[in-house]
Amino acid sequence: WKLCEPCREDPEPLQIKEEQEEICISHEEEPLVLKEETETFMFLFHNSPDPEILEQEESEHSKLNRHLRAHTGEKPYFCATCGKRFSQMIHLRKHIRIHTGEKPHPCSICGNKFNDMSAFKSHMRIHTGERPYSCSTCGKSFSQMIHLKIHMRVHTGEKPYFCATCGKRFSQMIHLRKHIRIHTGEKPHPCSICGNKFNDMSAFKSHMRIHTGERPYSCSTCGKSFSQMIHLKIHMRVHTGEKPYSCDMCDKRFTNLINLKTHIRIHTGEKPHSCNICGKTFRQNSTLQTHLRIHTGAKPYSCSTCGKRFSHIKNLTTHSRIHTGEKPYTCSTCGKNFSQLTHLKSHMRIHTTLENVAE
Repeated sequence: WKLCEPCREDPEPLQIKEEQEEICISHEEEPLVLKEETETFMFLFHNSPDPEILEQEESEHSKLNRHLRAHTGEKPYFCATCGKRFSQMIHLRKHIRIHTGEKPHPCSICGNKFNDMSAFKSHMRIHTGERPYSCSTCGKSFSQMIHLKIHMRVHTGEKPYFCATCGKRFSQMIHLRKHIRIHTGEKPHPCSICGNKFNDMSAFKSHMRIHTGERPYSCSTCGKSFSQMIHLKIHMRVHTGEKPYSCDMCDKRFTNLINLKTHIRIHTGEKPHSCNICGKTFRQNSTLQTHLRIHTGAKPYSCSTCGKRFSHIKNLTTHSRIHTGEKPYTCSTCGKNFSQLTHLKSHMRIHTTLENVAE
C-alpha cells in the first residue's frame, strides 16, 4: 500500500481534515447516494469471484488504519478494567492479561510462563545462549535489543535519566530509582533473619550470603571463594600486583578504593566514625565496631581448643599460639623466638639496656 499523507515530505493534515469533513457533510445531505454505494459494495462482496483478494484488501486496509493512528494518536481500544487506551487490539489483549493473570506462553525447559510472545522469545535465549544483538563499536553481544541500547550509552556517554532532587544523571532508569532511595530513605528489601533493610535487591542478595555462607565467586589461582564479585576482583590484585588507586599526598598505592579513602584520613586527620557512648572517634568503621565491644562486653571470637572467648580476632590469633606452640617473632640479635610481638619488643629492650651498660 502507498505511503499515507503524514509520511510524505510535505504533509497537509489540514487538507485531510477538510476531506473528512466533506465526507461527513455528504453523509448528511445525500444519504440515498451513500446507501446506494454501500449496497453496491455489499453486492461486490457477495459476488466476488476471488475472496482472497477481498481478504488481502481488508488486511491492507487494517494496516493503513493502524499506521495512521501512529500519526493521529488515536487509541480506539480501551481496557474495561482500568480504562487504559491502546491504538491496536493486540496491545489491548496483551494488557488485559495483567488483570487476568493469564500467561499463555510456557517455557518447556524451566516452567516459567509469559503473557506475550516477545517476552517468551527473549527468555528462551537464556537457555539457548543466543545473542543476536551486537555492539558495532566493541563487538559485545546481547540477548535483547533493550540491553544493547543501554550498553551503547557507555560509548555515547548518554545519561537521559536525572534526579529531580540533586540533578545527578544516570544511563539507566533502574539506577535512578535506586539513587532516589538515598533521598527518600526507602529500604524496601528487609532481611527476615537480622532485620537489616536494603534499598536495592542486589545489596539484599549479597547480604543474605552472610547468613547462608554461600560464596559463589572463587579465585581461579588459589581457590579462595567470596560472597561478592567485587571482593573477588579486589582479591585478584593480590596475584596480579595491581594497585590502581594512589594517594595524591604521598604516592602510596592501594588495591581498592576503600583502603585509599581510609589512608587519606591519616593526612587529613579526619575521624568520621564516633562512639555514641564515650564520644571517641575513629578513622575506620571496623575500628569503631571493635571499640564498641568494650562497652557491650561482646566477645564473638572463641578458641576452638579451650573455648576461651575474645573481643578481637587479633587476640584470638595470639592466644591460639599457646596451643600450637608457634613463635613467629625472632630476635635479630640472639635469635630467640616469641609468640607475641609485645614479648619480642620487651626482649629487645634487654639488649639495648645491656649495650648501654657496656658503654
